[in-house]
Order: sequence, then C-alpha cells, then structure tokens
Amino acid sequence: MDARPCRRELPRLRVAEFAPGPKTGLWVYATVGAWEARDDPRLEFLIVSPERDQRHVELVTMVAWYHGRRGLGTGHTLPIGTPWLPGSACEFFLVSRPYPFGPDLEVCDLADWPLHVLWLLPITAAERDFKVREGVEALEQRFDACGLEYWVPGRASAVPPQKPKW
Repeated sequence: MDARPCRRELPRLRVAEFAPGPKTGLWVYATVGAWEARDDPRLEFLIVSPERDQRHVELVTMVAWYHGRRGLGTGHTLPIGTPWLPGSACEFFLVSRPYPFGPDLEVCDLADWPLHVLWLLPITAAERDFKVREGVEALEQRFDACGLEYWVPGRASAVPPQKPKW
C-alpha cells in the first residue's frame, strides 16, 4: 500500500498497537487522529487480530484515508483488496460498534464533541452480500447464532455462498 496520500492528508495520524492483555488475548490496532479526516462523524478505527502484523497498521491507515474521502459509519462495508490474513476468506470489513470491548469504548465524550471508535470486522463476500440483501442487523444475528469467532482467520462464513439462479 502506498501511504503517501494518507501522510499528506492526515499528517498527524498514528496507529497504536496494543499487545494481548487482560481485556483481550488478541492484538489491537487503533487509529489515533483519523477523526481529523472528517468533521462529521469524527471517527477512530480499530482492528483485532490473533497475530502481530504490520499489515494491520496499513489497513487501519487505509480505512482512515478512505473515511476522509467517502465517509464511513456503522454498517458500511469496504473491500480490503486481498484476504485479511493468510488463509482467510475475509476480504471485506464491516464497520461496526466495538462489541468485543463493550459500550464504554464506543463513544468518547470530549470537551466540544463526541468521538466514536468503530471496529473493522473482517467478513467474507457472502456475508457482505447477505448484509446488502438483508441488512446489518440480520447479519449480526447470524454472527450471534453461530458464535462467530471473528479472530480466527480461517473461520467459515456465517452465510453460505448464494447459488446462481439459472
């Protein structure tokens, strides 16, 4: 990924890397400064991963830049362009509330305005197509029903691929 456009447009953007700890046994990568991409909504993004990988820094940077161009919010999906991690069928992100961390992380009330932290949940093409057809709430119900192990790169899709109607 060429990060130069992002560096020009968001020169103060940083990515914080959090090692596994008491809240989660997973790696967390979070933007710091993505909120400067847009006045409304002011967002930061995070990715949760089973492994430490520089790719996550690149992915959240890409999403921050994209947010500045297109505007993202809860329920949006965007293509990653390649599998999230090796062995993964997840090639999209669902922009979601940070459910694994509870509601305290989602909204940071700053002095003058709220800052929202959103989770980039890796999903499959079939899951993205289902969300487009049925809505984000229906997809989240599928995730709950199957006990989605979102941190497992090789996880099965919660939605079987659609068969073509010939």
